[in-house]
Amino acid sequence: MRQLNISILFLCIAFVAWSKNGIESGKWKLSYSSEQNGIAIEKNSSVLCSGLYASWNWEGKEISTRDYSNRKWETNAWQDAFGKGFTWTVTYSGKDLPVLVQTFYVYPEKDYLLTEFFVKHPSGEIASNYMAPVHFHPVEFPFGEEGRALFVPYDNDAWIRFQSHPLTFDRLTSYEVTAVFNPASRKGIVLGSIEHDYWKTAVTMTSAQPEGIGSLVCYGGVADSLTRDSKPHGALSGKVIKSPKVLLGVFDDWRNGLEQYGEANALVAPPKAWDKAVPFGWNSWGVLQFNLTYSKAMQVSDFFRNYLQEQSFLNSDHTLYVGLDSGWDRFTEDELKSFVQQCRKNGQIAGIYWTPFTDWGRNPEATVREATEYQFKDIYIYSHGKPQELDGAYAIDPTHPAIEERMKKASELFHRCGFEYVKMDFMTHGALESDRWYRPEIRTGVQAYNYGMELLNRYFGDMYINLSISPVFPAQYAQSRRIACDAWNKIKDTEYTMNAVSYGWWIDQVYQYNDADHVVLREASEGENRARVTSAVITGLYIVGDDFSEEGSEEGKERAKMYLTNPRINAIANGVSFRPLEGNGEKSENQFVRTDEDGTYYVCFNYTEAPVDIRIPWERIGIAVPEKMEAVDCWKHEKIDIRGSVSVPGKDVLVVKITG
Repeated sequence: MRQLNISILFLCIAFVAWSKNGIESGKWKLSYSSEQNGIAIEKNSSVLCSGLYASWNWEGKEISTRDYSNRKWETNAWQDAFGKGFTWTVTYSGKDLPVLVQTFYVYPEKDYLLTEFFVKHPSGEIASNYMAPVHFHPVEFPFGEEGRALFVPYDNDAWIRFQSHPLTFDRLTSYEVTAVFNPASRKGIVLGSIEHDYWKTAVTMTSAQPEGIGSLVCYGGVADSLTRDSKPHGALSGKVIKSPKVLLGVFDDWRNGLEQYGEANALVAPPKAWDKAVPFGWNSWGVLQFNLTYSKAMQVSDFFRNYLQEQSFLNSDHTLYVGLDSGWDRFTEDELKSFVQQCRKNGQIAGIYWTPFTDWGRNPEATVREATEYQFKDIYIYSHGKPQELDGAYAIDPTHPAIEERMKKASELFHRCGFEYVKMDFMTHGALESDRWYRPEIRTGVQAYNYGMELLNRYFGDMYINLSISPVFPAQYAQSRRIACDAWNKIKDTEYTMNAVSYGWWIDQVYQYNDADHVVLREASEGENRARVTSAVITGLYIVGDDFSEEGSEEGKERAKMYLTNPRINAIANGVSFRPLEGNGEKSENQFVRTDEDGTYYVCFNYTEAPVDIRIPWERIGIAVPEKMEAVDCWKHEKIDIRGSVSVPGKDVLVVKITG
């Protein structure tokens, strides 16, 4: 036993060295800097920052770790889902201030560390609606003159866009996470929250023009117009309150950093399980929308069986998902059941649609049909005493018992009819900050949203759940989420979708799949058709939306037979999003890559009217010896020379598979 203890001691020494004011382990070194009155952090002997501190709001004032007069350090071995490592804990105390305990989780060979803090009051309760685990300036990292900072939106409503900003802004706020990087070298920093139980988190940056970041602050407590809020973030209260846990990483490739950020979130809250193939199929909101009828839905199901399913438009489980969107409530229950049976007979799975946290009638005096003891005014989310309206609907309180009754009744109907897939829409309504919630223990919008989503999974959890308009986080309640807002048939729709894939492709680490929205083919050029189909197959879900009923556009049907039946293209659609090749874009990147077991795919979009000649950037892709590689244009089924120039027509796309 004594020999074993000695071995363990030497193992610990090999991984960590500590002093009275710091820790050094693997790639990381952390220490307290009395000069900067904060934490100095180095990775691989390069300084990231020399004075990180934490801050929080208390009784109308911002209190930081710099305000405390006493501090002590403690290092302990640590193991969790992230691996083996060490914690370095700094405890701050001072006259008339609650005790603050700041912890860093250091995993010796990882490219990131984690940090959080909690505040405790020895004799009473405390409350705060702002807690910032990471606050430092300047950021001592060589971003260069071409450095970029990433804006990630909180949700996907109102056609909001991701954006890679040059470092010329005065102030920039990104939601939940950001990456700051040099596009040429790809080296950069990733900073963001990995917990989404209580806080809406943001990262606020100021620039140190022309080539640096002046400050970085990652905090829980954002509530503004882009979180769709009209009042401040709710305050957590208790004898102990805790910040979100935050990931801070330095990466040789910012794309790897965002993927690892996604993986870290998935370790904390694993994605909703799914053991089947990525959904291929159809949704009625593309063209039919409110013109949806029972007979048209039945005809669409038959069209897929007769013309597309045997021509490669189906997933590896050899099935399709045929979904009724808004407007299905005009069907009788018998018609819904008949539709489901028709889908099953045709080798398909029937889907349906619901909005759990909205009142579209906006009539406060109306009775809640599923819970007649309540009126809608009883269940709204209020801000400053008024119902909150978003996207034309009033938001309703996910914690109110009437909402659970609505869920029970809707799920019972869906299950009686046999639906196995449900698209849930306008979810952000359920995460709005409120004057109050029905359940008094709920203090923040995210806390209420989690409560409602746990209920949703109780009643719909055996169905495939696809979120439409929704926050990125929390993500563990659905198998997939639409990566952007609505997109249809034109090249602008493709560009808009690919903007989100450019900087949000990594979101498929926290969901099973990203969703590119419904691909519509009619009233667009053939090049636009190819580009829009490609945008779906390289994003995740492959859902189309033309009217394939007997009255539907013949153009849409013929284009479907032409562009939804390319086996090379359809084989790409395994649900794994492509990553961007670069990160320079004010709007969308145009080049994307993914390496599979059978080769590497390279995609180049041309969002402009005129043709462009390109040379495939094989060095940036990571191909060492192009002479030994064979490349095929997947749309044309023609071999191409990846060392030569290739033309991409206006409003079109090039999809190349490289093997060898």
